[in-house]
Amino acid sequence: MYALAFGIGTRNRKDEWLEVYFPRPVFRPEQTLVNEIAEVTGYAGGNTDIDLDQATVAQLSDKISDAGQKSLLTMITGSTKPLVLTILETDSELQTTPETYLKLHLLSHRFVVPNEQNLEGIYPLLPNVAWTEQGAVDLDELEELQIAARLEGRVLEVQAVDKFPKMTNYVVPSGARIAHAGRVRLGAYVGEGTTVMHEGFINFNAGALGPNMVEGRISQGVTVGGGSDLGGSASTAGTLSGGGNIVITIGQDCLISANAGTGIPLGDRCTIEAGLYITPGTVVQILDEERNALRLVKARELAGMSDLLFIRNSQNGVVECRTNRKAIELNATLHRHN
Repeated sequence: MYALAFGIGTRNRKDEWLEVYFPRPVFRPEQTLVNEIAEVTGYAGGNTDIDLDQATVAQLSDKISDAGQKSLLTMITGSTKPLVLTILETDSELQTTPETYLKLHLLSHRFVVPNEQNLEGIYPLLPNVAWTEQGAVDLDELEELQIAARLEGRVLEVQAVDKFPKMTNYVVPSGARIAHAGRVRLGAYVGEGTTVMHEGFINFNAGALGPNMVEGRISQGVTVGGGSDLGGSASTAGTLSGGGNIVITIGQDCLISANAGTGIPLGDRCTIEAGLYITPGTVVQILDEERNALRLVKARELAGMSDLLFIRNSQNGVVECRTNRKAIELNATLHRHN
């Protein structure tokens, strides 16, 4: 069994799911819990969503022995909001909106890291909605609520119109600071000890493993290792860019300086100087420890290597790759003369 969770959601007037909040998802649940749920709901296997009425919630609350889930069921007893039990027997392609929200929760709860689970089919299953102080609103139903609010002498605050909500309305990870919550989407992974500053951004299925300082942008599919720093306006090419074939990872103890960026994976202890963006096709002059020119390569040939310092020569504008002098070990690539 992959995961299961009890959720509180929002439907539109067509009875379609707009979003689901899963406060206590269970990753790799014990078989005892699965059996107790099956005894009440008739669950017989597979990935499924089970709508819950109050009678079923009460029965589950009596039956389930897991203390955390039992107390959650007690709290949602009497709810007027739609309730759902989503069960994922396998990590397979997404089929429903509640399944999609559950997998995004698993990422933000740190049960899985980016690119570790199957998110195929995600976009059609996430409706584009208005995110307001009253929650998710179907765009076709928004005007009526706006007019009603105006007639009451107030304004309905629409914070965003998007498929993804902000993470902190669903998950607040422990040991992290997030200065501007609207810049971190549900499905982001924010590791212990990480600070996301006001201009930092983390997309879904992306994240910083912690501890990290994030003042730049971590694009979809990108994972940043612990101890690495993305400076102000630094950026990373996501898997949605350029055809989505290259997964960008940044290793541990790296520095992507202000206004810099990378379109290639980096190993550990790498530095890119301020204002320099490295793409796979960037022509790079490799230098040895004494700054002697060795050869020219495309940056893609250095992908994933450690202990590299990328810097632009201020005299001739050539992008150079030098040994990162802060590194403990030197990368053998820098010492080849052929």
